[in-house]
Amino acid sequence: MGSMEVPSQSSDTIKVPTAHYEFGANFLDPKLMLVGRVLTDGRLNARVKCDLSDNLTLKINAQLTNEPHYSQGMFNFDYKGKDYRSQFQIGNNAFYGANYIQSVSPHLSLGSEVFWLGHQRKSGVGFAARYDTDKMVATGQVASTGIVALSYVQKVSEKVSLASDFMYNLMTRDVTSSFGYDYILRQCRLRGKIDSAGCVAAYLEERLNMGVNFILSAEINHPKKDYKFGFGMTVGE
Repeated sequence: MGSMEVPSQSSDTIKVPTAHYEFGANFLDPKLMLVGRVLTDGRLNARVKCDLSDNLTLKINAQLTNEPHYSQGMFNFDYKGKDYRSQFQIGNNAFYGANYIQSVSPHLSLGSEVFWLGHQRKSGVGFAARYDTDKMVATGQVASTGIVALSYVQKVSEKVSLASDFMYNLMTRDVTSSFGYDYILRQCRLRGKIDSAGCVAAYLEERLNMGVNFILSAEINHPKKDYKFGFGMTVGE
């Protein structure tokens, strides 16, 4: 629930109240996972994860909508080796992608990716590095599209984790960063973040009973004066 900006002939921003209801269902099996979401505005989100073998996994992500040219679909084939992982992607709009990451030491992994978007005649190459220990995870990415991204996660204790990320676009000179936290209590889990654009978000998931979780979420964008609030209920493990 929140507000939505509508076009206006004046310089003033007009906002109207809006709300969406979402119904979802999950099916979990040792080798198969099905996740579906239906929204009141007609959007349908679906995810499929199927283990074809001990090393090969098929993932399907789809978003169907009533608006023309906005429906999306993606097929991922993931292969997990002893000390490496590779992925091949096929999507609509003639999208093709592949990535590979190799463990070069017990804590350091290096990888690269390449993609081709046929309808827009665009291609890109990226490189990534990941360093992890029992208490922290640090990653870095750079791509030919001009994106430089850094992230860091620190495990403060068994119940508390802190995280931050930084992104820089060489083409537009835009810089964004955010800071987040994850706090696990006995009956609930609290997560939140604040970013450099002045947006503050929080997410609370509380276990009411065995197999029943109550969810609260809120997001406040101070510069845009945009406020959103949501709640939900999850039934089943």
